[in-house]
Amino acid sequence: PEAVPGDNVGFNIKNVAVRELRRGFVASNSKQDPAKEASAFDAQVIIMNHPGKISNGYCPVLDCHTAHIACKFTEIKAKMDKRNGKKLEDFPKSIKTGDASLCTLTPTKPMVVETFKEYAPLGRFAVRDMKQSVAVGVIKSVVKGESTGKSTISAAKA
Repeated sequence: PEAVPGDNVGFNIKNVAVRELRRGFVASNSKQDPAKEASAFDAQVIIMNHPGKISNGYCPVLDCHTAHIACKFTEIKAKMDKRNGKKLEDFPKSIKTGDASLCTLTPTKPMVVETFKEYAPLGRFAVRDMKQSVAVGVIKSVVKGESTGKSTISAAKA
């Protein structure tokens, strides 16, 4: 059997009950590149539809893969040109609809994300507020925290 893009794939893991799995969990290779919680990450964010201005401290919900977790805009590092990615302004006070920016975000709960270059599905997100998507983004770099994930018994033996 072969899965192609768009197919939903289900699988079971020895010694892991279905009830233990929650929305946002990520399965990974525990030996080569284990999934780790992100303590913070830098992302290029494009504001599409926000009625006001976004400044440091803004804390909307990010939809990344299957996770829906509030993340704080810790620091807006730069305002950029949407088309070519050149910096227009360093450390702007705020950004508004139509702006592209480089921001540091900090999740309020444990969240696994990766850079868009390494793992594209884990590296893109939508910013939701007021029951609508207000921005989209791609992750450029990740500061990984401690690995709090569970390793199966068979993975520990390998």
